[in-house]
Amino acid sequence: MKLLKTDLKNKVLQDMERILDQNREELLQANKKDLDAFNRDDQALYDRLVVDQKKVDQMIQAVKEVRLQEDPVNKEISTRELDNGLKIINRTAPFGTIMIIYESRPDVTVEAAVLAFKANNKILLKGGKEAYHSNKALVKFWHQALSENGLPEDFIQFLEMDRTQTQEFLRNPDQDLDLIVPRGGERLIAFVKEHAKCAVLISGRGNNFLYVHKEADWEKSLKVILNAKTHKISACNALDKVLMDTQIDGYEDKLKELQQVLTANNVSILVDDQVKKVLKDEEVIPDPSVWQEEFLAMKCVIGAVNNIDEAVEKINKNSGGHSASIMTENNDVAKTFMENVDCAAVYQNASTRFTDGGQMGVGAELAISTDKLHHRGPLGLKQLVTNKYYVFGDGQIRV
Repeated sequence: MKLLKTDLKNKVLQDMERILDQNREELLQANKKDLDAFNRDDQALYDRLVVDQKKVDQMIQAVKEVRLQEDPVNKEISTRELDNGLKIINRTAPFGTIMIIYESRPDVTVEAAVLAFKANNKILLKGGKEAYHSNKALVKFWHQALSENGLPEDFIQFLEMDRTQTQEFLRNPDQDLDLIVPRGGERLIAFVKEHAKCAVLISGRGNNFLYVHKEADWEKSLKVILNAKTHKISACNALDKVLMDTQIDGYEDKLKELQQVLTANNVSILVDDQVKKVLKDEEVIPDPSVWQEEFLAMKCVIGAVNNIDEAVEKINKNSGGHSASIMTENNDVAKTFMENVDCAAVYQNASTRFTDGGQMGVGAELAISTDKLHHRGPLGLKQLVTNKYYVFGDGQIRV
């Protein structure tokens, strides 16, 4: 990929902001076609599909934020001069071609493309069929912005493939692929990992835990649990499991109060055997696999642990490696928890809903990575580059 000047890239993005604003009605009409055809049995997926005026404003803002960020390409990481006279400079470089496979969310078509383009990558967009008309309109807008600036449309490509065709493309792509990011549920991620022939960066699985330590502020805990669980159930950073420390003062009363708060907010509850002794009317977890399940629904598991070690073990065994929070006023305990829980983001006394590029100051994000290579957490602009060594010599040979 030829490196583009920063000014040219920013001009494309500025034009995209204008095009989005001028063509709101076309996008809303396209989205209405998708919504009308959608089976609303999956409320979380439906919520992700909706595009309204506010969502268009957010898309425009995402493009603007990336435009205003520093260009991440060709930045010097390190430099050194060896005794033999070689000068070695390590600089950032584009990945090349990134493919993102995602479900439902049309805003990904904007956020993924703007990040990839600003980082000088080509991006292949494979959205779900449920957002076909919305994605088609958005890619049309991208192509208009590119062509207005004399650039080829293939910087941003829309792949119209069914499952079988996608499988074949992953196995035998007709162009170079450097990175694939599946952004969705377990089945999608497993499908991509099974068939892809290049690097796959895993994103999307939540199953987030919150541990109420015996030294927690209880009122603060209730507020955080309610926000993390109910603020947006379709988000991968939503809360699924609450672990209550049996050593907390008023353990049984607090369990009953938590039950009342969740029930009053239309959250259904599952419990483990120990909590069942207190919350006798709640259903017991039907199978241990539920501990590893991401709900994306108004549903929550409440389990009991006797200490921080049990909490950490339970989380590390079952969570998706996304986010985990501890409620405690003991900073030393929080430090131990945060150092030992194996998640991309760990919290003390805060909702897991903050694991988000915009909330963490990264800006628009391609995804939330739960992998450990090459990056973990929100994949923003600075994370969509790799590196390259520039070695300058004057006839040196190795002896």
